[in-house]
Amino acid sequence: MEIEHTAIPGVEIIHPRVFGDSRGYFFEAWNSRDFAQAVRPVDFCQDNESRSCFGVVRGLHFQKGEHSQSKLVRVLEGRVLDVVVDIRRGSPTFGMHVAVELSGENHLQFFIPRGFAHGFSVLSETAVFQYKCDRFYAPGAEAGIAWDDPSLGIDWKLPSDKVILSEKDSCNPLLKDCSFLFDYNQDLYK
Repeated sequence: MEIEHTAIPGVEIIHPRVFGDSRGYFFEAWNSRDFAQAVRPVDFCQDNESRSCFGVVRGLHFQKGEHSQSKLVRVLEGRVLDVVVDIRRGSPTFGMHVAVELSGENHLQFFIPRGFAHGFSVLSETAVFQYKCDRFYAPGAEAGIAWDDPSLGIDWKLPSDKVILSEKDSCNPLLKDCSFLFDYNQDLYK
């Protein structure tokens, strides 16, 4: 695999080695030893998958406190714009985001460390999205920030009249009004 560093240290785009021929393709989607050497050791414990239609925006989500999660995300079918936002107060990149298009064709993966909010928009007719988490889902710890917070400057690559949100995602606070953010000086992996 090849690691592409982003403008936010620790947020990585993974380019797997894809072997293709007339029969199709093969690639190693996860290898804990190689990932630990190239990015960081992560003990993933839960895999999730969603299917969404064009225009769906999911996010920007995170889990608070001791339930903060690292995620390794990819798209099995379709195309999404995947977005991560630094929500660690005191970070030199606080409030900045990185966006990458993930698709079933490009096989890219996106690593989101603990301390970040995450979301995606569906750019194709449908998309099947899969992600690994290093902590279990904790309903009482779930939180979010507004997907359309103007201070974030995210272009979700969708016409505004085509955006489809869950009720929960339609009322998340702006980053400046979020009651819980992470501390950049706290090691979230201890």
